[in-house]
Amino acid sequence: MSILPDSYLTYARRHAGPDHDYYPASPIVDRAPLTLPRAALLGLWVVVPLEFFPLNPTGQPFKTPGAMQTPYPDLRHYTTRDYGNRVGAYRLLKLFGKLGLRATFAVQGAVAERYPGLVRDVLADGHNICAHGWDTDSLHHSGLSVDQENSFITRTLDALHSVSGTRPDGWISPARAEGFATPARLAANSIRWFADWAHDDLPTTFQTQEGILAALPLSNELDDWQILINYTRPEQEWAIQVRDAADWLLDEAKRLNSPRLLTLTLRPFVSGLPYRIKLIEEGLSGVLRRSDVSVVGPDDLLNLLSL
Repeated sequence: MSILPDSYLTYARRHAGPDHDYYPASPIVDRAPLTLPRAALLGLWVVVPLEFFPLNPTGQPFKTPGAMQTPYPDLRHYTTRDYGNRVGAYRLLKLFGKLGLRATFAVQGAVAERYPGLVRDVLADGHNICAHGWDTDSLHHSGLSVDQENSFITRTLDALHSVSGTRPDGWISPARAEGFATPARLAANSIRWFADWAHDDLPTTFQTQEGILAALPLSNELDDWQILINYTRPEQEWAIQVRDAADWLLDEAKRLNSPRLLTLTLRPFVSGLPYRIKLIEEGLSGVLRRSDVSVVGPDDLLNLLSL
């Protein structure tokens, strides 16, 4: 006999499909075929976060992956992260130029404020940017007031606009953390797309109280931090996993007559290290050598949704 009250087993949001109203149940195999640029069967979307890690994070409501670990001042981890913006990012830019790959750089407001030259160099190389929140210690969560969260959003967009001359219309939250109200507040601030949720392999329409957002798929599992740092796997395995994912997705696209997306996150302080960059190049080159692959960006993915 249960000692729990009956109310414990009652959940008002329980119904067929997802337990929210952002998007309906929609198995990927039931959707109409899409058309990628150059009629490719596999689209490759590469995202590069440019992050600022405060030396004295509050860690509220949690410490973001990569945050300082040892007692203040944790200069070992701080300078390692700073190396990414000073050195690793430029190593990735050079690699992308060699491969002819255009990436999306997710830029935090604090980076635009502290490293405006880096943001300009990214744009000069033909890459696009999106907003990535203020810094890694300014996390979005349901404990924030409306004014606090809107301040994070507008401050970030203003900082990026001051450097780039354009107000970004895309967003990835720091640590991909959100509160219940975050999507609606992004939409209210003229954000067209975000990539915090990992619920699909294709773009989906995301309904909020403030209008429609495009939810762009960005894999957690092929994130360099996840594989190389969190799972502590060797770089060779990352390259193999990227190749295997490309093989599977291409085969799936051919069988179902509908393109697929391969999405990768590469952090400058992780993938931009000299002993990793060769394997990063091998993994990306192995995908790009395939005739049915096309590099895509947010605009291409928004076009799939006619947004």
